[in-house]
Amino acid sequence: MAGRISDEDIALVRERSPIEEIVGEHVQLRNAGGGSLKGLCPFHDEKTPSFNVSPARGYYYCFGCAEGGDVITFVRKLEHLSFAEAVERLANRAGIQLRYEQGGYVPGREQGERTRLVEAHRVAAEFYASQLVSPGGALGRRFLAERGFERADAEMFGVGYAPAEWDALSKHLIARGFTQAELIKGGLAKEGRRGPIDRFRNRLIWPIRDITGDVIGFGARKLAEDDDGPKYLNTPESPIYKKGSVLYGIDLAKREISKRMQAVIVEGYTDVMACHLSGVPTAVATCGTSFGDEHIKVLRRLLMDQAEFRGEVIFTFDGDSAGQKAALRAFEGEQKFVTQTFVAVQPDGLDPCDLRAKQGEAAVRDLVARRQPLYEFAIRSKIAEHDLNSNEGRLRALDSVAPLVAAIKDPGLRKRYAVDLDRWLGFLDEQFVLQRVASHAGAPQGRAPQKARQQTDLSDPAVRVELEVLKLAVQRPALLGPGFDEIGVRGFVAAEHAAVYELIQAAGGVSSAGSGGREWVDRLRDVTPDEALRSLVTRLAVDAAQADGEPDEQYAAAMLARLEEFGVTRAIVEVKSRLQRLNPVDEQLEYNRLFGELIAMEQQRRVLRERAAGGL
Repeated sequence: MAGRISDEDIALVRERSPIEEIVGEHVQLRNAGGGSLKGLCPFHDEKTPSFNVSPARGYYYCFGCAEGGDVITFVRKLEHLSFAEAVERLANRAGIQLRYEQGGYVPGREQGERTRLVEAHRVAAEFYASQLVSPGGALGRRFLAERGFERADAEMFGVGYAPAEWDALSKHLIARGFTQAELIKGGLAKEGRRGPIDRFRNRLIWPIRDITGDVIGFGARKLAEDDDGPKYLNTPESPIYKKGSVLYGIDLAKREISKRMQAVIVEGYTDVMACHLSGVPTAVATCGTSFGDEHIKVLRRLLMDQAEFRGEVIFTFDGDSAGQKAALRAFEGEQKFVTQTFVAVQPDGLDPCDLRAKQGEAAVRDLVARRQPLYEFAIRSKIAEHDLNSNEGRLRALDSVAPLVAAIKDPGLRKRYAVDLDRWLGFLDEQFVLQRVASHAGAPQGRAPQKARQQTDLSDPAVRVELEVLKLAVQRPALLGPGFDEIGVRGFVAAEHAAVYELIQAAGGVSSAGSGGREWVDRLRDVTPDEALRSLVTRLAVDAAQADGEPDEQYAAAMLARLEEFGVTRAIVEVKSRLQRLNPVDEQLEYNRLFGELIAMEQQRRVLRERAAGGL
């Protein structure tokens, strides 16, 4: 590990990474008034801009999809990076040398190693690409042409050629200043008796990039018939290449996956190329390994795979027995997705690359469009192994498939497939099949649905005033003064507004906030462990106040008076209700006391109304 980045450096990265500049590289922003900027959200499709940026406070918030945070959060979500990776990306942009905190550790050594290995792979990718267009790359160009790929397609994916020489790449990299040890450690070369030997020779090369776009490895396909090596050869495990978490094409597909809520899993590099060139830009492939848990984690992050069936993961497999086995393995992994999973199988067994070459790009799009639910494919594939012409065969098929159906997490979906299973097997006895499946399921109980979060009613004038006052408390706390801190939590009707008020008090109240700004917003966000409340604070920091122009002390005083007025009005209603329940004769003392309170509160309300009217 590279150690923990120092807090001072993180603060410096934020300071030297103006959020309007970073966001502005991806979103066209325009003035929205009140010091805020607005544009189309990069995290979801929308026609009307609802994505707001507050340069003064260093935060963004989208009122359409509720995404919000600071400049580091923006880079993390947009580029799908970890916190440390996002900080490092911004630090490189700002020219900041980060310091790492870890006892007895010299971080510069490991950071330098990764940087060197990534740079070596970048130079290697350029070398391979140049060799493809050289006279020696004719065999590689012919391979691509036979599969319908043109030179521009190869350039788009960075496809290259490894010369047949023993050490062509090694010589090139050493001449560029890289060491033999770096070449071997990065998997670019192997140890030879007379020096390093290129790992890839006389092969077509695909650069494998991580999700940020850095080249971290290569996939290589042999071209010569007399080559006794494997058909495909990949970079070995290295400090920068972990095959279990790498997806080829993820750097090109990540934004479309997030945008379309769809990921298409294919089996090879040329299949990824064929899909992207055919209008299926969400295609990715594993690199010399089966689809596993780490790949699922990557896709879940991109798909925002959370609490409902919002997206699609589509597996493409060959129609042969090996493809069916791969689908059954995917079925097991499916249980780790929340999103819907499908299988797309071409009846004639063609993979996307061959399908595009023989039938055109529309055929590739149709293959994906004809997807079949993975559950159904797996169940039907298992049924096909049995003879259904006898009761014994149907019963064996049922007992073989029942565990698959029983493994379905969603109880409703499990029951529907049990009913389908009865129809596919021809029993015509739903209860019998349901009981058989239930015996394998162990009658699991479905998880109780979570209670929906209560939404604030913005049609209530009092709630709208509460919202405006809280915006001021987060954005311009000095305008409110001690009057805000004296209101008390009972001054807020909406539960989430009351929670924000208590949060502000826990942070010391607006009296301790000074002029506000990013430091005040950061303090508020830091004192809450609740992600929903933290998101609301971000929204309040970004949402412009409703004042004509910049809010001033007069406007703040008016809003505070309106908030107090609504509180007094609620108290008046309560006192009137209590008076109506009293007998003026039998309970004269209590009645007179409450009546006096009512007169005083009515007077207080008139004063507050005048104060509010004077500031608006």
